[in-house]
Amino acid sequence: MAKILLVEDDPTVAQAVVDALEFERHLVECFFDGSEGFERLTAFQYDLAILDWGLPGKLGVDICREYRAKGGKTPILMLTGKGEIESKLEGFESGADDYLAKPFNLRELLARVKALLRRPEGVHTDVIEVRGYKLNLKQGKVTVHDREVALLAKEMALLEFLMRHQDRIFNVDELLDRVWQSDSESSEDAVRQCVTRLRKKIDVEGEPSLITTVKGLGYKIDAHG
Repeated sequence: MAKILLVEDDPTVAQAVVDALEFERHLVECFFDGSEGFERLTAFQYDLAILDWGLPGKLGVDICREYRAKGGKTPILMLTGKGEIESKLEGFESGADDYLAKPFNLRELLARVKALLRRPEGVHTDVIEVRGYKLNLKQGKVTVHDREVALLAKEMALLEFLMRHQDRIFNVDELLDRVWQSDSESSEDAVRQCVTRLRKKIDVEGEPSLITTVKGLGYKIDAHG
C-alpha cells in the first residue's frame, strides 16, 4: 500500500485513476487545481505523485520543476495529452520520472505506478544531524549538543523519520502509517504520547522544541529552528 497524490482537473479521468489505484489498495489524495496540488506535495510526504500537465492554477510541469528545485525526491508520473517528443523531453527535464500520454490504458498506468514504487528511495546515511541534534543509526545513539540521550525504539524510529524529512509536515494518520505501520499498539494517542516523551528527552531549555506542532496540520522538524 502506497500513499499517492493525484492532481488531475478532468473529473472523469481523475475518478477512473482513483478507482484503479484504490482497487490496488493504495491511499489516494486527489486534487483538481495545480496550486493546491503543489502545496500538498511540498507540505506532506507521498510515495508517488501523478500530475496532469495542463492544470489550472499551476501547470503540472511547473509543479514538477519547482518541487525538484526545492529538493523534493518523491517519484513523479506525468500525464498529458501532449505526445510530441519535445513535450516528453520537457517533462523529463523538469524532473518527471515517467511520462504517460492520454488517452492511456489503466493497466499500463498501474504497471508504471508499480515500477516507480519499486524504485529505492534516496540513499540513507547512518548519521543525521539537525541543529545540534545527531542521530547515529549504526550505533543506535542520539546526542543533543554532545549530550547522549537514551530513547525507546519507537521514539528513535519517529525521530529518525522526522529528521529524514525535515521541513515536511506529517499528520497523526501519516505517522501511524509510516512509523507505526502494523504495530498492534498503534493509535493516535500513541503518536501524541511519543512526541511528548521525545520532547521531554531531547529538548533544550531556552531553545525552541526540535519537533514543531503545526496547528491543524501535524508535526514537523524545522531544520532552521
